[in-house]
Amino acid sequence: MYDYTAGKADWLAAGLPTEGEATGRPTAATVARRDVPTCHLGESLQDIRDRVRAAGWDACVVVNTERIVLGLLRAEQLGREEDLTAEAAMRPGPSTFRPNIAIAKMAELMVKRDLPNAPVTTSAGELIGLLVREDAERVASERDA
Repeated sequence: MYDYTAGKADWLAAGLPTEGEATGRPTAATVARRDVPTCHLGESLQDIRDRVRAAGWDACVVVNTERIVLGLLRAEQLGREEDLTAEAAMRPGPSTFRPNIAIAKMAELMVKRDLPNAPVTTSAGELIGLLVREDAERVASERDA
């Protein structure tokens, strides 16, 4: 037994295991792609773009050494031709989402906000993965069927 002093909301936001009705339902964490490319502030945009595209991605999450999300490079930023660093090209402080959000709610939010993808993080801001809108919509529609 463990007394998790941060509370139930933080436990859920950290994506830790749960019991009850919601167990097994798809969430932002279960659908997010954990193999998303990451980079650091000082890296060359050209090097990042080459690595990201070679891996079949069109986005990269900018993190620090503890994997705390600092920024996001989407296709628009990755396509810039200037000689920039990740820090200069990134979208700083992107909206992040907690892992326990139901996938249907995430799909709805992503469509409403026109988000092609969204970082999923712990309450401390540590990257769990990148949720791609097409994945969220597909899983939400499968769930409804």
